[in-house]
Amino acid sequence: MVKSKSASASSSSTATAAATNATSGPNANGSASSCGPRKTSPALQEAKRRARNMLKSQSNGQGSQLEPIIDIFQNAVNAKNMHRGATALIYDESMSEHCCLWDVTHQERPERFTRTMERCRELNLVDRCLQLKSRLATKDEILKLHSLEHYERLEQTSGVRNEEAMEELSSHYDAIYIHPSTFRLSLLASGSTIELIDQLLLGKAQNGMAIIRPPGHHAMKSEFNGYCYFNNVALAAQHALEAHRLQRILIIDYDVHHGQGTQRFFYNDSRVLYFSIHRYEHGSFWPNLQESDYHAIGSGPGTGYNFNVPLNAKGMGNGDYLAIFQQLLLPVAMEYQPELIIVSAGYDAALGCPEGEMEVTPACYPHLLNPLLHLANCRVAVVLEGGYCVESLSEGAALTLRALLGDPCPPLVERLELPSMELREAVLNCIYVHRPYWRCLQLQQTYTAAELESESATTAQLHRVKRIWLGGPPPEPDQRYPTRGTSAQLPEDVVARNAARLSVLRAETQLSVPAIRVCYAYDAQMLQHFNLHDATHPEQPMRIRQIHQMHDDYQLLGRMHQLPARAATTDEVCLAHTRAHVNSVRRLLGRSVEELQQMGSGYNSVYLHPRTFECATLASGSVLQAVDSVLRGQSRSGICNVRPPGHHAEPDQPHGFCIFNNIAIAAQYAIREFGLERILIVDWDVHHGNGTQHIFESNPKVLYMSIHRYEHGAFFPKGPAGNYDMVGKNAGRGFNVNIPWNKKGMGDLEYALAFQQLILPIAYEFNPQLVLVSAGFDAAIGDPLGGCKVTPEGYGLFTHWLSALAGGRIIVCLEGGYNVNSISYAMTMCTKTLLGDPVPTPQFLPAAQRSATVAFQSCVETLQLCVEQQHQYWKSLVFGCKLPQCVLGENNNEDFLAATMSQLSISNDNALGAVGGDGSQQPDPGQDRPSGSKPKVKVKTLTEFMAEHKEQ
Repeated sequence: MVKSKSASASSSSTATAAATNATSGPNANGSASSCGPRKTSPALQEAKRRARNMLKSQSNGQGSQLEPIIDIFQNAVNAKNMHRGATALIYDESMSEHCCLWDVTHQERPERFTRTMERCRELNLVDRCLQLKSRLATKDEILKLHSLEHYERLEQTSGVRNEEAMEELSSHYDAIYIHPSTFRLSLLASGSTIELIDQLLLGKAQNGMAIIRPPGHHAMKSEFNGYCYFNNVALAAQHALEAHRLQRILIIDYDVHHGQGTQRFFYNDSRVLYFSIHRYEHGSFWPNLQESDYHAIGSGPGTGYNFNVPLNAKGMGNGDYLAIFQQLLLPVAMEYQPELIIVSAGYDAALGCPEGEMEVTPACYPHLLNPLLHLANCRVAVVLEGGYCVESLSEGAALTLRALLGDPCPPLVERLELPSMELREAVLNCIYVHRPYWRCLQLQQTYTAAELESESATTAQLHRVKRIWLGGPPPEPDQRYPTRGTSAQLPEDVVARNAARLSVLRAETQLSVPAIRVCYAYDAQMLQHFNLHDATHPEQPMRIRQIHQMHDDYQLLGRMHQLPARAATTDEVCLAHTRAHVNSVRRLLGRSVEELQQMGSGYNSVYLHPRTFECATLASGSVLQAVDSVLRGQSRSGICNVRPPGHHAEPDQPHGFCIFNNIAIAAQYAIREFGLERILIVDWDVHHGNGTQHIFESNPKVLYMSIHRYEHGAFFPKGPAGNYDMVGKNAGRGFNVNIPWNKKGMGDLEYALAFQQLILPIAYEFNPQLVLVSAGFDAAIGDPLGGCKVTPEGYGLFTHWLSALAGGRIIVCLEGGYNVNSISYAMTMCTKTLLGDPVPTPQFLPAAQRSATVAFQSCVETLQLCVEQQHQYWKSLVFGCKLPQCVLGENNNEDFLAATMSQLSISNDNALGAVGGDGSQQPDPGQDRPSGSKPKVKVKTLTEFMAEHKEQ
């Protein structure tokens, strides 16, 4: 008997309510859930029992739908009224007055400010911002960190036009000039930074940027230093601690020079996590301080809260900086859970800057910022520091502001250079000294000193911790510093080459984006596919109806472009399936219920309905509509609320509730119709997408990455196909990445680590032109059969991370997930993310407050195996070697260094505290004392040193 459309809708509604608490896809033992005499799992039987009770209560008039579950979904409930806030911008045109009167070639010049503002206006960014009124910092605000003598010394220069006297005063400080406006503008820079922080913490803006000068991060308690007078970022952080009572502030300093002033202010304070990435070259680069090396990790209560990533070579670029963020900064930030993020944004690591001599391209800066934008309740403040190539500075700063405004990260024009050996050394050294204090940094295996001495040990297997000092002695009392001709100069041919490269990058960087943020694919006709003889079957129509209803409740439907539904053609479906398979499904129309049941029982976990072909082609066609909209530039991204799901469907047969493989068809369609060469599929359904893997296992144009529960092959769909060593075949070898969980209980933390350690590094190296997400939500919290604990806000965060790829061209397509509360909240958070709304940050308890779970320990083992397997195909995975054992409390790890690395205790003749030396000889980085300076004696360059001390 074939039900009419109205009867089908009624039955689908019944099946819908029944499976509200049935929270799994194909059951854990791989048996069919409803077809024939196959035995169902106890968990699914319990889910059906509860569903029958719910049906009974509904038939007695006790309610027409389930009340939302508030406790585990409270963050998602709270997000209902969270909408994108303003991006604040603060600046003052008078900041262009500050200049060096006696050296017109000085690189800290007004054009740094004026050209940056010009570029922001050219891109129409300024008018899109909430413009804040600049203000002077008060004396009391400055004295929260700086000494009275320091304040008064600068105050006395205000308005003084005696150039000779001001040059004389400036010569007592390293890299300083004083202008008649310096005091007022320094107050203005600090006050504007504090004002920006106030507005973020008062909820008047979501994020913001301070385009200011003079910069601040070198300024110390009682010393002007490195173009800096008052420490803008440190003063703003201190204000947030005192006035707003924050307890966790993350300061990220990617200026190419170490911000020793900021470090010293908070070196003993766990309320501020300071993370600096800077050129160091073993102390031979300014400010030439031993405290700028990786071993300076904080002291007292602040131990473990100071990170230095010292870059010991020039020419580091996008791949190096992205690796620092993915391998080190992002995991630590997630564990620290800051309430506010302040970025000391120096652009002197950008291509063309004569100071940094690095090669970070302007378009890379949005990619560094993007993963942070959904942390700290989206409260992110970017504060301008250095940057002395005005072309790269203005472009990098403008693209940073564009990212704060929610525009997609532009695709990187140049091929991503992989992490250098020097970067690998620096990151592993940082992980080594910090791993006792951060659980997220305990992913590498360790080795003992005895293993190091073993003849079988190789350099590739064991990371050898080194600390080398090539700097000079500390400054002499009353030392004088040069005041003229101090600007760094590059050879003319290098300047010309950099300028040409910057011009090409600017011309080829794609900044235009569609006005429509998200297109939406959904059609009620897909409700007609349901199980005719088991109303409690988990894959039922209410899944997509409830998602659609929640999108309406959250007022998201009106903000998206609704796509007209269409059925995929036979030719399109055959891009991923055999024609015989398509025809067998087409012939279901007109079959009796008994015949359909018999046919379904011949497959693994499949039921069939007379309308199955119609619904399955409609699901696939809807995804193709989203592909068309995104790739034709009509929409930035897409949400596909479709069923039946697809990722288990094999080329020649249905499988695991799936009829046609929607994502696979979409990928093949994008290759054929739009000529794409690189498509990334991320499958986070709790079950391995066996069908998608098999369809693309020999195709290098599609990178398939699946993160799923595996249980050593015992979890559906069972067998070895989902294991970490399944890497693809023939030309597709290396383009299949499985991350198999062997324990239940994986949550936001474990999934985030998988993204940071594997998914994002490989994805950036692959550089996709389109991202397709097989978004099954059966790993969500509240799903007893999936057995995992990913929160809706976790899915929102992962969606945000992936949206940085492919210029924001991402399509999220529903797969499994059978607790309608879980999937509705989860997909709604994904949609809100793509619409630019803030989503609550997943909450991770600090490592000190809990012991490692079995799930976390198993996660670490899986990630280690995956990295070891995949690094031969993906060169970005260079951080998987063993580290020396480290015992909690061995701050700076001098014992291990002295015992095993004494042969590398190389230093300048006048240096203190070389590798393995007495740490007591080194001043406490938190002390109030003069900073270092460029040594007047010639020191060995890194190249000279390595040539003389090459390891045998």
